[in-house]
Amino acid sequence: MEKYAQSSDGQKIHYKESGQGKPSLLFVHGWLGNAEWWNNQEENFNNTYHIVQMSLAGHGLSDTSRKEWSSELYSDDIKAVADQINSDEIILVGHSMSGAYVLEASLKIPKVKALILIDTIKDLDETFTDEQAEQYLFVHYRNDFKNAVENILPQYLFAENTPSEVRERLQNEFLQNTSEAAIELLRPLYKKDFRETASKVQIPVRAINSDNSPTNIENNRKYLTDYNSVEIAGTGHYPMLENPEEFNRILNDVLGELSGKHS
Repeated sequence: MEKYAQSSDGQKIHYKESGQGKPSLLFVHGWLGNAEWWNNQEENFNNTYHIVQMSLAGHGLSDTSRKEWSSELYSDDIKAVADQINSDEIILVGHSMSGAYVLEASLKIPKVKALILIDTIKDLDETFTDEQAEQYLFVHYRNDFKNAVENILPQYLFAENTPSEVRERLQNEFLQNTSEAAIELLRPLYKKDFRETASKVQIPVRAINSDNSPTNIENNRKYLTDYNSVEIAGTGHYPMLENPEEFNRILNDVLGELSGKHS
């Protein structure tokens, strides 16, 4: 069912709900993504859990007229949806840039019992400033966004085994944005040091990370009191799209372990 919640600055945030059961799994996509990125998970888990798929402001069917883009407002988008669904037990699932935003949102939503991070926050001590993002990323997006999406980003986002239809789908979705919009939507990630946020998170945090780049579990445990990570082999940055069967199997195991902690 298609629904909307209103964020703190009045932006309408699109989400859809299906399934029943506890806890509610609230899925949040990464940069230039949308609620549909989680359709495989919705199909797989809606017999067991209450599934909520949302699109952050600036993405999918949500409003795009936000004046200032910030991590605080992105986390308010998540809170708006979490507050509107009828659930007293929520697990936030955040992919890519939204890993940082589910950390921040969890501090505002007492009903959140755990976080699951998807191929993100692999090393909290590896910080990337706005200036560095400008130098290494944004300059390419401004100069030739199409070239960046088709030739530069694939080196970092995709693996050898990434299915061609997933590559094409994502590149087509990315190119529906202007270069300036793409930069504005990503910039908040580099405006803030999320180590301070992480150090306030007291609930369990689990990660499902691609083996495309290493995860520093020890560095993350310096800030997150209850953190662990499992690897999914052979995928790039989008494991839920690239290998949904294996991803769902791992996610099911992680959810089982988390429910054991809460029983």
